[in-house]
Amino acid sequence: MGRPPTSRGVWYLVLLALAGDAAWPPCRIDADKRTGLCKGQDLGQVPRDLPRGLRGLDLSYNKLREITAGDFAGMTQLRRLDLGYNNISRIAPDAFLSNLLLEQLRLFNNSLNFIPAPALRPLVNLRWLDMSNNLYGSAALDGAFGGLRQLRELSLGGPLLRDISRGDFAVLKDTALQKFAIKSASSLRRYEAGAFSWLNTTELWCDIALDENAAALPVMLRDLRGKALDYLRFRNLFEFTYYTGDADPFAGLADLQITKLVFFRGKFNENLLRLALLNVQRSRVRDLALVAIDFARSPRWNGSGVGAAAPRLDRLLLQDISNPDVLRFDWTFTWLSGVAALSIINVNFNYVPCDVWGEMRNVEVLDISGNRLEDGYIYNQRCHYQDVMPKLESFIVATNQLLSLAVVAALTRTWPRLTRLDASHNSLGSLQETCQWSPTLRWLSLHHNRVTASTFGCLPTTLEYLDLSYSQLDRLNMDYFTRSPRLRELRLSGNKIKFIPSEWRCPRLEVLAIDGNSFGVINRGSFVNMPRLVSLAAGNNPYHCTCDLYLFLEETRQRGRPTLADWPHNWTCYHPEPLLDTAVAAYAPRPLECDVPALVAVAVASTALAVAACAALCWKLDAAWYLRATYRLVRAKYGGRRAGAPRPCSYHAFISYSCADADWVRRELLQRLESTTPPYRLCIHERDFTPGRWIIENIVENIERSAKVIFVLSRSFVDSEWCNYELYFAHQRAVGLGSEDVILVVKEPIDARGLPRRFARLRKMLGTKTYLEWPREPGRRSFFWLQLRSLLGNPGGLGPANGEEETAEEKKILKKKKRGKKKKISRPETE
Repeated sequence: MGRPPTSRGVWYLVLLALAGDAAWPPCRIDADKRTGLCKGQDLGQVPRDLPRGLRGLDLSYNKLREITAGDFAGMTQLRRLDLGYNNISRIAPDAFLSNLLLEQLRLFNNSLNFIPAPALRPLVNLRWLDMSNNLYGSAALDGAFGGLRQLRELSLGGPLLRDISRGDFAVLKDTALQKFAIKSASSLRRYEAGAFSWLNTTELWCDIALDENAAALPVMLRDLRGKALDYLRFRNLFEFTYYTGDADPFAGLADLQITKLVFFRGKFNENLLRLALLNVQRSRVRDLALVAIDFARSPRWNGSGVGAAAPRLDRLLLQDISNPDVLRFDWTFTWLSGVAALSIINVNFNYVPCDVWGEMRNVEVLDISGNRLEDGYIYNQRCHYQDVMPKLESFIVATNQLLSLAVVAALTRTWPRLTRLDASHNSLGSLQETCQWSPTLRWLSLHHNRVTASTFGCLPTTLEYLDLSYSQLDRLNMDYFTRSPRLRELRLSGNKIKFIPSEWRCPRLEVLAIDGNSFGVINRGSFVNMPRLVSLAAGNNPYHCTCDLYLFLEETRQRGRPTLADWPHNWTCYHPEPLLDTAVAAYAPRPLECDVPALVAVAVASTALAVAACAALCWKLDAAWYLRATYRLVRAKYGGRRAGAPRPCSYHAFISYSCADADWVRRELLQRLESTTPPYRLCIHERDFTPGRWIIENIVENIERSAKVIFVLSRSFVDSEWCNYELYFAHQRAVGLGSEDVILVVKEPIDARGLPRRFARLRKMLGTKTYLEWPREPGRRSFFWLQLRSLLGNPGGLGPANGEEETAEEKKILKKKKRGKKKKISRPETE
């Protein structure tokens, strides 16, 4: 029976996975094909398809077991080769025959059983070689190393190296090394005198454990006498046991030229540390570092030399030591009295005794960061702080557990030369406090604390540099910057500041970092009160991409200051929504959207054009005339009318005519209509207008008191401005009462299309209303009069019969009519 379908499917997937792995390229080659990265790819052999022009190749952390002659053949430009952390046990003698330009070769942490001198012989340009932590048992160097005259750094040895013989490094006597590093087994069994005497190096790194052979150390030191050695480093000098011997293992240290001595890891008790310090005190060493050592009290304490070790050091570093007793290893702090720069980093102490301050009288730089110091343990009110630390200029108390700025201020207030203070990575700033600082303080770092707006009231005003980055600050205190005239550099990155105040005044500020906050708006006025600002970092904020931001950036670009230190990275639009996640550098508004002068110019030009167009249109349509007519109509109707109810019609018709047609009106029109029985009562201006009144008032009053309005149309009518007024007022009345009140009598033929613009209403009437035409043949005139009387209606029903009393002026006019005495009122004609 075959496998079930599920098994076949699993095997199919496995084969696909294997095929995919095989097809996946094991190395990443950069664009110019000069660097290849094949790190950590589980390679069992060097890939065959690597570019021949590579200059750098990393094959570390793989499973290479052998380097053959053809692995790097043809790579004539190779300069850097990393074969560390493999399982290489053999390198062919001609493996690097093509790589004559190789300068750096790393064979660290492999399985070489012997030093591959034949393979290294052609590498005359080699400057850096690390073949330590391999499995060869002898450190003897072949004569091939004598030809590597360019070599500057050499590291060798491994966990199986138990013996160092006199001639092991003889071939290096003419090679000027900058660094020589040697690693031995957990306990060096034998060191033959003279082995280090061949070395010509400025740095010596000894990863040599002397638990069982402490006497070898003075021999090594004697071999280094007279050498131009400046730096000496011991790693795991006593790896498993504390030194309990009576002999001084550091004898001979005073005879060396070294100025820097490092003890990294290893076990130290107080007796061994005292011996080391006493020898350092007699030597040229000015820089001493104790890093990650395992310190313990000696079971048999020797108190004869208490307080005797007080070396004069430019720098003392105590770092990553779990036992804080190392600070008072001989029950005093006198060994700190000659130190200029003291660093006590991550030593796990949480209390500063009163007597230690007095011993640090020569300290100029004090770094006690990375410990567990609290307010009440770093500043003890029972201690005397006056006149202590007279030379201290820089104080670093970062990464502790401090809460009170007032405590820090009180501690440092009496230090006369203090200029720099770093209290970052604490919990300072959240308390409401009043602080008094040293007047010499110029530099303060409080990043990664808990600063609020009220914290500014506790900050010194003598600062030139202030760092409040990543301190949860959401608002600024403008008063502080007004009171800090020396401030030149301010860092507020990574806070929660929501807006930049327009009144922010800081006249001497030169560098400002406000990136990574919560404000979205900056404009040309944001930093106008900072005239010396030359560098601004403001990226990584939720920007509103508007004209304010655009104009600020344009002005900054044109002026060339301030320089945007983080532009364009992390400058991203957050608003408006269509521009979300758009780079601010890509934001480009429309040409007139943000150009205010151009926008104003366009608006003014558009307005002027519109006004000019309206003026031209008004001129074309004679709007001035209509405005004057409307003004006169309103004035006549509302300004000159007497109080009282509207009057009824006193005339059957108001006759509008030109003075040139006055004879025809009197001879024909009045004669025919006023001679009927009963007669029609007609109103003409020269007879019926009230003397002394304004003409427009007479026109409006009599048109309103007339049932009909008869227009006698002729060429003279068209030329009369007053006739046009009467036509306009009659048309206004017709809008409310109906156009049947207007009667057009054409005395002379008129071309409606040739009428002036202001007679638009007359043109419309002639086109839409039936008019009467005065016949030239006398035989047809009887029909004309019949039509006109039909339009005027019954001549009765006017005057007082309607119930309204006549005015004195009207009675006087009627009396004159009856007596046949006619008074002519002249009306000016406008041609």
